[in-house]
Amino acid sequence: MSSKILIGNGILITRDRENHFYDKGAVCIEGERILEAGDHALLLHKYPDAEYIDAEGMLIMPGYINNHEHIYSEFARGASIPGSAPKNFLEILDGTWWHIDRNLALDETYYSAAACYIECIRNGVTFVSDHHASFGGIRGSLNKIADAAKMLGVRTCLSYEVSDRDGMEKRDDSVNENIEFIDRVHNENSNMLKGLIGLHASFTLSDETLEMCAQKNVHDAGYHVHVAEGFYDEEHSRKTYGKSVVRRFYDMGILKDNSIAVHCNHISEDDMDLIAERKTTVIHNPESNMGNAVGAPDMITMMDKGIRVGLGTDGYTNDMMESLKVANILQKHRRGLPDRGFLEACRMCFDNNAAIASDIIGERYGAIEAGLPADVILVDYHPVTPLTGDNVNGHLMFGVNGAMTDTTIINGKVLMRHRKLVQADEEQILSKSREAAAALWKKL
Repeated sequence: MSSKILIGNGILITRDRENHFYDKGAVCIEGERILEAGDHALLLHKYPDAEYIDAEGMLIMPGYINNHEHIYSEFARGASIPGSAPKNFLEILDGTWWHIDRNLALDETYYSAAACYIECIRNGVTFVSDHHASFGGIRGSLNKIADAAKMLGVRTCLSYEVSDRDGMEKRDDSVNENIEFIDRVHNENSNMLKGLIGLHASFTLSDETLEMCAQKNVHDAGYHVHVAEGFYDEEHSRKTYGKSVVRRFYDMGILKDNSIAVHCNHISEDDMDLIAERKTTVIHNPESNMGNAVGAPDMITMMDKGIRVGLGTDGYTNDMMESLKVANILQKHRRGLPDRGFLEACRMCFDNNAAIASDIIGERYGAIEAGLPADVILVDYHPVTPLTGDNVNGHLMFGVNGAMTDTTIINGKVLMRHRKLVQADEEQILSKSREAAAALWKKL
C-alpha cells in the first residue's frame, strides 16, 4: 500500500494563507503531513499510486478545533443527582459539577475521555484543549486522559483544575499533577500532546496557591483559567482583594501571551485593556453561558480592542458548529444589532481557534497547506445554493452541523470513514463507558 493518501473529488476549503478554494479539489497526505493541495485532476495525475479516497462531492476541509472542553462532563449526560435543583451558578457548581468530580475515579476519567474523544471524531473535531477536574482521583488523571487520546488518535492539550475548594492536600496534588504532566509533554515534544496549567477561578484560588503555581512553573507554561464566569467570582474578588478578577490575575502574572482566560462574562473595558496589553487569549462558550444563566460576554468589544477570542464548548457539546451558530445569535441578541456577530463568530471558530491551537502545539495548524499536520475532514454537505470561496462561512454557519462529518483524518491516520470508526472498536469502548458512568452515578 502506498504511503500517500489522496483525498479528491470534493469542494476543497484550504484556509491556507491565500485562502485557496477549489470547486473540485484534492489533498495529498504523506505520513503525518500534508504533501500538497490543489486541483483534483492535477493531483490525481501527479500521485497515481496514492491510496485514493473519493470525497464524492463532499467538503474537504481542516478539522474543527475546540479550545475549551471539560471532558469529564461526558458522564453528566442523563445523570440524576438527588437534591440538585440549583437556583444560581454556585449551586450548579457545588451541586452538580463539584459533586461529580469529587466522585470521579481514574478508570472513570479514562472512559469519560474515551467516550468524549469518540464524539469528537464523529463531529470532526481534531484538536481539543481540555480543562480537567477529578478530585476523587487527581494524581495520574491527566495521563489517563492522554492514554485515551493516544488510543483514539485525537490531538490534545490537557490541564488540571487547581482549586483550594477541597483543602490544601488536594490543592497540592492538583498543582503537582499539572507540573508533572507539563514535564512529560515538554520531554516528549510531540505535537499530538501538550499541556497548560489549569486553574479553576479566582474565588477558589488564594494568592498562596497562585504563587505556588508560578514558582513550580519552570517551563513557563501558560495558564488555562476561568475568569468572571459568574458574577459571584467578580464580586468575591472585589470584596476580598479590592480589585477585579482580571486585575488580580494581571497583578499575579497569570495573564500572559500563552494563557487562556475562559468566559470573561463580567469584565469591564478597563479589564479588557489589561487582557489586550498582555495578549492573553479569551475563549467564548456561548451555549454553556446561556445554559448556566451566567450572562453573555461582550465579545464584540473585546475583539474590537484587538483581543484574540476563540471558541469552545465548556463540555456542553462536542459539535463546534453548534457553538458557531449560538455565538452568532447570542452576540446579536446581546447587542440588539443584527449587523454584528456573524463575522466575529466565524473569526473565533476558524481563524482564531487555528491560531490558538498553532501556538499551543508550536507550529502552524488548522489549514490544508503543504507541510502542515494532516488533520482533514470530509463533510457530507451538498449545497442548494452556489458555494464559493467568498461565502463558505455562510454555508457552514447555516447549513452544516458536526454530525455531517463523514470522514475524520488526524495526523495522517483515517480514524473514521463513512461515519464508522476504523482505528478503534467503538461499541466495546462505549459499552465500557456506560459501565463506568453507571458506577459513578451510584456514588452520586
